[in-house]
Amino acid sequence: MIVVTTPYLTGHRVVEAKGQVFGLVVRSRGLAGNLAAFFRSLIGGEIHEYTSLLEDTRRQAMDRMVQNATLIEANAVLSFRFDSSE
Repeated sequence: MIVVTTPYLTGHRVVEAKGQVFGLVVRSRGLAGNLAAFFRSLIGGEIHEYTSLLEDTRRQAMDRMVQNATLIEANAVLSFRFDSSE
């Protein structure tokens, strides 16, 4: 599956727009991970527990989006974006 952040794909043309696809994931860190992140934040620097959680969640969201695009028989996703919040 071709996934790009641009609204077009050089060398290809859009023949049919299938609609929007999403890859939604809601996750939380467990108590131990939150405590470790809290103590690390007191020292400063990267909070590896949250970085790892974000990377895993984004990978899972992208996989779900591709699965949903496949279900509607799309062969590409244009204008791909990530959004995350607390």
